[in-house]
Amino acid sequence: MPEQLKLNDGSTIPQIGLGVWQVDPDITSQVVRWGIEAGYRLIDTAEGYRNEEGVGEAIRAAGVPRSELFITSKLRNGAHQRGAALRAFDDTMRKLGIDQIDLFLIHWPVPSQNKYVEAWKTLVELQKAGRIKSVGVSNFNQDHLERIIGETGVTPVVNQIELHPRFQQRDKRDFHKKHNIHIESWSPLGSGRLLSDPTLETLAKKHGKSVAQVIIRWHLQEGLIVIPKSIHQERIAGNFNVFDFELDANDMQTIRGLDSRDGRTGPDPATAAFLF
Repeated sequence: MPEQLKLNDGSTIPQIGLGVWQVDPDITSQVVRWGIEAGYRLIDTAEGYRNEEGVGEAIRAAGVPRSELFITSKLRNGAHQRGAALRAFDDTMRKLGIDQIDLFLIHWPVPSQNKYVEAWKTLVELQKAGRIKSVGVSNFNQDHLERIIGETGVTPVVNQIELHPRFQQRDKRDFHKKHNIHIESWSPLGSGRLLSDPTLETLAKKHGKSVAQVIIRWHLQEGLIVIPKSIHQERIAGNFNVFDFELDANDMQTIRGLDSRDGRTGPDPATAAFLF
């Protein structure tokens, strides 16, 4: 079973979770129920995914106590002003059908609109009111992190960033470790582009596992939180079945060699300006 990692506010988070980015709202409830049946307890959604209602349906239908589930959602980019953020958060909670959310993140800093500090102050306000258990961010670079910490004195528990074997973001690791901010990997399989990588295929054959399982195991052994996504029941279960093997030092070094400065598949947080 996955390890529970301790966050800098004293809470804990499962190290592996189920992501629902790009999961059609019509099937989200079924996908999340499959995930919970497979053993996932961390479910990661966002206002921008437009499938929070499906996650809420799955929570109610799962037959698992709410206290055993760790639910994450994210503030949309167009709602960084305090009033808009409060309304957006209320909408998230209504769709999820829960009284308190375990983790709420600012989805992107959108530095061009210069409102992410206001958004962060609003999340901290909601945490103090007891509506959010833990507060964090997503896609924040070091300068964004330094600013919100400096202006509020509150350090995010998590920064969810694109991270996979071809884009390992090692230049960010020291800062996060120094401030006790856990890194959570989105697109952990490289948006599927790594599943046919010959180096990873060789490692998968060595361990009798799939390439996806090898990659997920790598994230876990790197101390990262990982949220793989699939809409297929057997793959959802397979992605969770990574606790019966271990990558050795040579395997880890081999995967380290796949890192590329040009490995990013998603937007650059320094320039991303889309609103949703």
